Amino acid sequence: MSFVSTKDGTRIYYREYGEGQPFVFSHGWPLNADAWDGQMLFLANNGFRVIAHDRRGHGRSDQPSKNNDMDTYADDLAAVIEALDLKDAILVGHSTGGGEVARYIGRHGTGRVARVVLVGAVTPVMKVGPNNPDGVPQEVFDGIRKAVLDNRSGFYMSFPDTFYGWDIGNPKDESLRFAFWQQGMSGGAHAQYECVQQFSETDFTEDLKKIDVPTLIIHGDSDHVVPIDITARKAVTIVPNATLAIYEGGTHAIPTINQDKFNADLLAFARS
Repeated sequence: MSFVSTKDGTRIYYREYGEGQPFVFSHGWPLNADAWDGQMLFLANNGFRVIAHDRRGHGRSDQPSKNNDMDTYADDLAAVIEALDLKDAILVGHSTGGGEVARYIGRHGTGRVARVVLVGAVTPVMKVGPNNPDGVPQEVFDGIRKAVLDNRSGFYMSFPDTFYGWDIGNPKDESLRFAFWQQGMSGGAHAQYECVQQFSETDFTEDLKKIDVPTLIIHGDSDHVVPIDITARKAVTIVPNATLAIYEGGTHAIPTINQDKFNADLLAFARS
């Protein structure tokens, strides 16, 4: 397995294959790089180099007890990009990974970035607050933290019902439930617990303003994990050169449930 060591000594796992312009993927919570299998295989077969890492505390990366915060997530992404000397990269972030990509640009700029894709992203901010009156109530995130503390395995078995939209009548695929559980349980409870605050409370507004490359924002209008009205519809008005693509009936699991359409959209955007 391949790792990059960060400035605080944490080893970040990554995988890569293919040749050509690089796609770099940042995954959602509580998953890991395996969540991008469908995109990586497709794009590698269409002339691109693909790279995905496991966020610290998740998957095969180290599980440190410190620095589980969005600034460090962004710096870890920078460490992978710089170690591989990636240029003209297309950054793709799903859910928490969308915030990670935005914060990376906020802290490190777009010198190595050609394009950005935010899918089901938590940007600009999730939690309700004075500047976000329609945001998600605090008790929702408190409930997630309690579930991680009380029975993390059980939560990762039940949460896919909302993640994949099975609770609104979409066809179930139990293999996806087990894949979600396996990815979630491969990470550490401590880091995953701390990550809840990062994806729910971080305000990415100033980061979004710094994205000065073409940006595609993709979101499902039936996403009950990251509601479109408080995220994508707002983000597209903040990023200077952004386009919003709404997937009708799309849930939070667009990279999986809408894999063929999503892959085609990534390819078209990269070649446009």
